[in-house]
Amino acid sequence: MISKQRISDIRKLHQKKYRDAEGLFIVEGRKSVEMLLSSAFVVEEILTTEDFLAHYPDLLSRRAVTVGSPADLERISVMSTPPEVLAIARQKRPTPPAPAGNQPLLILDRISDPGNLGTIIRTADWFHIPHIICSPDSVEFYNPKTIQATMGSFCFVEVSYLPLVPFLQEASRTHRVLGTFMDGQPLATFAPQSGDILVIGNEANGITPEVAAHVTDRVSIPKVDPARPSAESLNAAIAAGITMNQLFGR
Repeated sequence: MISKQRISDIRKLHQKKYRDAEGLFIVEGRKSVEMLLSSAFVVEEILTTEDFLAHYPDLLSRRAVTVGSPADLERISVMSTPPEVLAIARQKRPTPPAPAGNQPLLILDRISDPGNLGTIIRTADWFHIPHIICSPDSVEFYNPKTIQATMGSFCFVEVSYLPLVPFLQEASRTHRVLGTFMDGQPLATFAPQSGDILVIGNEANGITPEVAAHVTDRVSIPKVDPARPSAESLNAAIAAGITMNQLFGR
């Protein structure tokens, strides 16, 4: 059994101020923990049930393992269906990529929903985009809901936070910077180019004017039938996925 004090201490990691103070974060679920254990992240502790430990002894061997009851893990978890295993890992600070790189790059301007950020990270992993740069006012990478939504892809995509305008000022001199706008040119008219930079804006307000000033090409995902009443806009993660497929999926 996990003590009440230990459960209380771990639950504090659901709050950003404690994650920042401790330099730790929580990973929940078998698949995500399995990917975590094979990644470069330092794992401080694994918490699991006796049943899970019996079924996956190799996965958890030679690790600091604490065994608790399903009720213990339910008290710790933020998932609607509590997992049978979760881990506490140490945060790492990635090095931002150079503005003049040859690999595709994704930039997120004020993404606020942790589920959207996690889904975008998972999609970027699918298209082998190694790095994402977020504006400082975007939702936190180590938010438990973000980590959960990545389904383990947080292990394979580096995420940095830095002011976007200075970065894009330099990058736009040598690279194409594409931004998603309602009034942009149809996405299908753009062919991929080496080192393309894609900017995705805030869920409600899109790309900020300051960042938009450094976008070299405005792109849009046109409706099939503009005259037909339909959704006003696409979810940010869906729009990012469609655009990544067009630009990076070839």
